Amino acid sequence: MLDRWTMPMSQPPLGWLARRLQAAGVRPDQVTVVAFLVGMLALPLLALGWTLAALVVILLNRLGDGLDGALARLTGRTSDAGGFLDIGLDFVFYAAVVLGFALADPAANALAAAFLLFAFIGTGTSFLAFAIMATRHGLERPSFQRKAFYYLHGLTEGTETVLALVAFCLWPGHFALMATVFGLACLVTTATRLWGGYRTLRAMG
Repeated sequence: MLDRWTMPMSQPPLGWLARRLQAAGVRPDQVTVVAFLVGMLALPLLALGWTLAALVVILLNRLGDGLDGALARLTGRTSDAGGFLDIGLDFVFYAAVVLGFALADPAANALAAAFLLFAFIGTGTSFLAFAIMATRHGLERPSFQRKAFYYLHGLTEGTETVLALVAFCLWPGHFALMATVFGLACLVTTATRLWGGYRTLRAMG
């Protein structure tokens, strides 16, 4: 929901950093993989209860997630392979953060974490399923020209997910409540994407 406003604001600083990486000979896929590996450190850090340290690596991961695309566009290295790698690793990273909170306090967090992972399955599959069909029908991306995949708007997109992860780290004692609320919002996103995607594709025959 917020991506349409936050993405344009993020492009100038990402472009500045991308130019520095280009000068150093760094490739976009290298940024994608390094950002993923850094982000995965959140899993053991959260399991140990080191939430502020986990927050740092989560933010670094999200920075890398935007930076790889900016670097790809700057260097002319945009590709379906890079977009596939980026989105695939994103979903693994999101799930790892939720698992980290479950491991930190299974009695308090495991059920809410399981519910949120269930909701993530809905947002992820509706996202990717429509992207496949949109590509088959040649649909363009009017609002997200910088994304590798076409997807329908939703209540919970990238910006909302980052804000949720930050909130989880800042107030870990309220993870169960926040994860449940965010999971419900993800289910709303899933429902609206399924309905919107079905109607869009149905109209195209």
